[in-house]
Amino acid sequence: MSSTSTHPPEALTWKQAGDDVHVATRDGEFAGFVEIYGATHVVRDNHGTELGSFRTLRDARSALEGTPRRGALSFRQALRRRLSRSTS
Repeated sequence: MSSTSTHPPEALTWKQAGDDVHVATRDGEFAGFVEIYGATHVVRDNHGTELGSFRTLRDARSALEGTPRRGALSFRQALRRRLSRSTS
């Protein structure tokens, strides 16, 4: 019989990348970000998929904390994807 143990995911580390963008990493890998539009906080995962809109930054961050890690993009890849979407 084999036994597997799971460890809780590492906590996210947050950095403010701009006046209206907060970026999260987990274990040194890009995990997602929160964009602020007025009073709305939109959270996206590491693939840019929108997870929802929240009234507070705290709620938006909490939404990302609970998401499982999917094939991680590097910060550079995620930033490129984000910038290409904003120019479209």
